[in-house]
Amino acid sequence: MTAQILIDGLIAGSMIGLGAIGVTLTYSILRFANFAHGDMISWGAYFAYAASALLGLASTSLTTPIAPFSFGWSLPLATVVAVVLTAALALLVDAVLFGPLRARRSAVIILVMASFGAALTLRSLLEFIFTAQPAYFTDELQIAIRLGGGMRATPDQLLTLALAVVVVTAVHLMLTRTAIGRSMRAVSENPQLSGVVGIDVRSVVRIVWVLGAALACVAGVMAGLLVQIRPQMGLDLLLPLFAAAILGGIGSVPGAMIAGLIVGLAEAVAVQTIGAEWRASVAFLILVAILILRPQGLFGRAA
Repeated sequence: MTAQILIDGLIAGSMIGLGAIGVTLTYSILRFANFAHGDMISWGAYFAYAASALLGLASTSLTTPIAPFSFGWSLPLATVVAVVLTAALALLVDAVLFGPLRARRSAVIILVMASFGAALTLRSLLEFIFTAQPAYFTDELQIAIRLGGGMRATPDQLLTLALAVVVVTAVHLMLTRTAIGRSMRAVSENPQLSGVVGIDVRSVVRIVWVLGAALACVAGVMAGLLVQIRPQMGLDLLLPLFAAAILGGIGSVPGAMIAGLIVGLAEAVAVQTIGAEWRASVAFLILVAILILRPQGLFGRAA
């Protein structure tokens, strides 16, 4: 039982960690908590679902499962399409809502409340288009593989873990080894000074929206593949995302991923020991504890 909690927690934590990276990047660059980020996860999942269905209609061979996984080539191709569409949606929301507010130098609380409104709008629009009924990428059943030590996982679950590691490594390398990564870190430290030394702050902001939306989309596809797709799925993940972002330290990509795994493990322990109905309270307790004991997070710097 204990060993299985570990694998369950890592799988859930990988999805939380990917979403938390988008939250921490948005906060560190744009200086506000974007509560619409969870709904980008939902939109990413539904974009992939719709694109996969269309690809399946165009060629039934694309829906034939790729052994040993439960899905065909339509899902990886649809995920690429969904990443582009989710990024475009994030840029649209910024252009229509957040951009004008930043231009007027609105207070942070105004941006936060605007993100609440954007979240409600995006969620309601999803329910209007796709209804509130859950959807699934595939109806294929999988048999869990014995991993040793009493742990079992399906091929799909192992794939999502591997994908999370690859994506987080790629993002970390981009932030630490590329010019745009250095520009993002400079804007995070001081947006005004960054503009003075020639950094295009607007381009950096657009890249942050695109990167955050892309990661949210991947997290949404992972959650949809392993569980189900629902308009409320992003809302359900929102509290764990913020808990992981703050626990890891704002601005730290590895910290957000590690903290996501910690939150996932804590939730898995709670589900097995005191019941699934207490899952949401675990993230809340972690969030409160870290704000009281170490507000800068595990890998953040003290103010």
